[in-house]
Amino acid sequence: MIRKTWRQAALAIAFCCTAMASSADFQPLDSVVAIVEDDVIMSSELRERLNRVRANLEAQQQELPDQNLLVRETLDRLVLESIQLQMAARAGVRIGDAQLNDAVARVAAQNRMSVEQFRVQLEAQGQSYTSMRNSIERELILQRVQSGNVNQRIQITEQEALNYLESEEGEVLTAEQYHLIHALLPIPEGSSLNEAAAKAHVEKLYQRIKAGEEFGPVIASSGEPYLFTGGDLGWRKSDEVPSLFAEVAPTLQIGQSSPPIRSASGFHLVIMAEKRGGTTIVGQNKVRHILVKPSTIRNDEQTREFVARLRRQIIDGADFAELARANSEDIGSAQEGGELGWTNPGQMVPEFEQMVQNVEIGAVSEPFRTQFGWHILQVEDRRQEDMTEIVAMNRAREVLHQRKYQEELDAWLRKIRDEAFVDIK
Repeated sequence: MIRKTWRQAALAIAFCCTAMASSADFQPLDSVVAIVEDDVIMSSELRERLNRVRANLEAQQQELPDQNLLVRETLDRLVLESIQLQMAARAGVRIGDAQLNDAVARVAAQNRMSVEQFRVQLEAQGQSYTSMRNSIERELILQRVQSGNVNQRIQITEQEALNYLESEEGEVLTAEQYHLIHALLPIPEGSSLNEAAAKAHVEKLYQRIKAGEEFGPVIASSGEPYLFTGGDLGWRKSDEVPSLFAEVAPTLQIGQSSPPIRSASGFHLVIMAEKRGGTTIVGQNKVRHILVKPSTIRNDEQTREFVARLRRQIIDGADFAELARANSEDIGSAQEGGELGWTNPGQMVPEFEQMVQNVEIGAVSEPFRTQFGWHILQVEDRRQEDMTEIVAMNRAREVLHQRKYQEELDAWLRKIRDEAFVDIK
């Protein structure tokens, strides 16, 4: 329901802004510009958002739209946000501190700063770090409300995915592609660098990466006189990979670095950051486990000791499945004797994944802790499984889902806007 025109709202805001600019001593009273269901939008909110929109447009060197149009679109966006935030409040949507901290850290990283450096820069520019956090939290809540309501409206049939894979675009999507990151230690002609010493240095860096250290920090740790160049090569199809890496790239697993490669330019290291398309062979593990959680009657150390006793019983001949049924607190697997079936890499939390890799087939692990509690596990078998078709179908569904998402989001936003009580003052 709309009782006054957008033009009236625009004129009201323009008047407030003009009055504020005309007198340094004049402080305009805050007023309600819109009632949205059980919430209100204040003129101060609208002014603040307008200032932010103008600043963003100017930073992007874009021409400012007509004042009335800018006010109308900005207020309409605030109305839609208010509707969604009220939906979130009714549904009990909350953003945990850890998730919010991660989001703030990502924003800081995008600006190539630590969180503390980001805070200092914001305050130096006269902006509030707390307000920035609140804005990010608001955006995360909106994203969660939108995805929760829109995703359930999107259905991708198997036939749709198959049709997409058979299309020209689908064939390109499923072609083998590599995301490579490259580092070069240049040794130009006439360089003062000793080649043998340089080779030994690059080999030492390669061994650190091979042992599990991250590629970027290892390369960055190389100081004078061994300064590397290079960078992200992006996604390349197999026939687009530089000839120097064409043979080694297909042999690299994700996260694996090549041994040093010598060329006329110097020594190269290349790491496979990501890989997609082509044949996908996945190492799977058949695993069962027992989970016991600390409680008010059994603290963390007592829980670990209890799980250790269960392990000793299994080693002494007790049946793993029977002990799992009697003691495991994993509701999903306890009645199945602790069976988790065949698991894929990345399917479990990191601590569980690491233990799976470290345990020999048939052995029972030592007790180990995850966020869920204390576990013991047994790897019953291992195999290599061809997941090519499954991966291709999943990627097709992702692409089709992304295409439908914006269309369904727009439709859903129109629906909730039409159904809401909105009174523009």
